Amino acid sequence: MTQESSFEEIISLEIQTNNTHTHTHTHKSANMARLEVTETFHGITFPGHLHTQDSLHYATHFKFQDTDTLIVTYPKSGTTWMQEIVTVMSCKGDTVRAQTQPNWNRAPWLEQYYCPDVLNASQENRILTTHLPYNLLAAALSGSKAKVIYVARNPKDVAVSYYYFHKMAKFLPESGTFSEFLSAFLEGTVHYGSWFDHVKGWTNNARNIHNFLYVTYEEMSRTLRASLERVSEFLQCPLVEEELTSTLKSCSFSSMKKNCMVNYSLIPQEIMDHRKSKFMRKAGKIGDWVNTFSEEQSCTFDAIYTSRMADSSLTFVWCNPEQEPMLKSRRDPDHHQAHHILEQTLA
Repeated sequence: MTQESSFEEIISLEIQTNNTHTHTHTHKSANMARLEVTETFHGITFPGHLHTQDSLHYATHFKFQDTDTLIVTYPKSGTTWMQEIVTVMSCKGDTVRAQTQPNWNRAPWLEQYYCPDVLNASQENRILTTHLPYNLLAAALSGSKAKVIYVARNPKDVAVSYYYFHKMAKFLPESGTFSEFLSAFLEGTVHYGSWFDHVKGWTNNARNIHNFLYVTYEEMSRTLRASLERVSEFLQCPLVEEELTSTLKSCSFSSMKKNCMVNYSLIPQEIMDHRKSKFMRKAGKIGDWVNTFSEEQSCTFDAIYTSRMADSSLTFVWCNPEQEPMLKSRRDPDHHQAHHILEQTLA
């Protein structure tokens, strides 16, 4: 398959579920007409190319299975990376699925309109993804034993990455100058809403989620092996050395940049223009915001960050680089299952 293939040819990829059932997922070409449409749902805007009122309602009323794994991120925080990690890990280091099925099929976004078409309700150990804030999924997750992995990233790096993503993603509005985009980002008026509300919503309510793991992009970048071991333990998916080594290799940025099933090079230029900015622009580099922010912008950001995060007990690794992650685990006597909770400091 080449980059010149039509969008329907690209997305009409057969996927295997449970190794017995084959399902075909087809994006409607009519959605090309929604590239400039914005959907507003509960006060948050979403790109209409991928979201409808029905799809957003579907997500908020989703029926989670106890064997589901839900990857939660604010955009540009390590979503694709964690999708790849969980995919390969769940296959015990076997990379066939990661190399033959696009990540949007094997770990679909709950809120995107095609999700019901690719999910098999009878399948166990489904991998799901969302950018939705906690308040929109709280009811759906209530009482569920689904495992939730929240990935956070330095918001300055998020802002820069999101800005350049707007340059190449035709389904996102014009970003304007970086100064203009940064103002919108800090105000929470960009698509998917406020970074501050998103990270606080999920981490402040972690105790309400039966199984919750918090990971940072920075942690994965600095010590990927240790991060994989944490995820493996959380998912109760032990890996032998050979399986861990294979997972490490497949989930390195050098490998992911070459994998068309994860680097979005399959998506037509009319939707994602890689000539303007590569999807994996900085390949896992952390702290690159210093090459875009002015000193004044950084100071303004810091002041707003301090104010907006005052009601959070989290100490992030980008605020204290020397601090190691801390995550407590305990067994819930009612469920006899590891219940991961946030303590005062997470990294």
